[in-house]
Amino acid sequence: MADARLTTAIESGAFSLPDGAVAVLRPAAGTDLSALPRERSVILHGFRPDIDWWEAQGWRVAEATDTAEMAVVCVPRSKRLARALVARAARIAPVVVVDGQKTDGVDSLWREMRARIGDLPCVTRAHGRLFWFASADVELSDWDAPEPAPVDGGFVTQWGAFSADGPDRGSQLLARALPKKLPARMADLGAGWGYLARAALERDGVTSIDLVEAEKLALDCARANVTDPRAGFHWADATRFKPDHLYDGIVSNPPFHTGRAADPGLGRAFITAAARMLAPSGQLWMVANRHLPYEAALRDSFRTVEEIGGDNAFKLFHAIRPLKPTDKKPR
Repeated sequence: MADARLTTAIESGAFSLPDGAVAVLRPAAGTDLSALPRERSVILHGFRPDIDWWEAQGWRVAEATDTAEMAVVCVPRSKRLARALVARAARIAPVVVVDGQKTDGVDSLWREMRARIGDLPCVTRAHGRLFWFASADVELSDWDAPEPAPVDGGFVTQWGAFSADGPDRGSQLLARALPKKLPARMADLGAGWGYLARAALERDGVTSIDLVEAEKLALDCARANVTDPRAGFHWADATRFKPDHLYDGIVSNPPFHTGRAADPGLGRAFITAAARMLAPSGQLWMVANRHLPYEAALRDSFRTVEEIGGDNAFKLFHAIRPLKPTDKKPR
């Protein structure tokens, strides 16, 4: 559980909860919101795994709200996205609370806000900081998130999407390594803003491709980047997604971070999910950071696994014929 700085601030009397609605912007699963009145709170989020978690806990979740009496911003890793969230919170609520870890840049936000407003009350605890201010005291329009912007290759991206400045090296390597002809029914798991899916659609043989992406900010860009009618779009947690039919092929550049910590388990979950979604003769093309230990997970999930290239930072895999649960031998 995230540290309860919000609870500390309220219980100490540092500030009081309003009587009206409370909006909480992008809290990660497990964040301690026990100090908030659940019946008057709404979570504003665009990341499907976190949405699923909050909904399972009985919280109301929405993409947007017009107004609230207080808005709580949970600081994300992206500084530009964090600024945009603070600006958004200031538009919808008279009181804005900002909470985050020092490793996610909350102190930098605090210093920037102090430069605009002056001294700000705060609570520091467990390597993090919570501060608050009245939205009427500051103009933050320069922090608003811009519309999706062009990057190299004729794509558009926006803040909060992975590799928002352009295609990452791993995806570029995998795109170049794809064969000239791909299977008919394809999927891109963790599709981001659509770079790999568009590369796959340039190969012969593809009749359809499903882009499965958990981050709504990225998927919105993917819809703009991949306009081919063969593409379908799914805002979903790829590790839990259930397609209408099994795929013949999958491409993937799976995420490997939970917050700032590397989490190889996330990539392994993508591998397991890919095997589950593939037809008996299906194929997976995947890129991974070279230091991540995915070979065992691939061998546990596919009959044939080969490394097909890469560089000093990334490795490329081609895995064929998924093993279903009845095929797997106990270790």
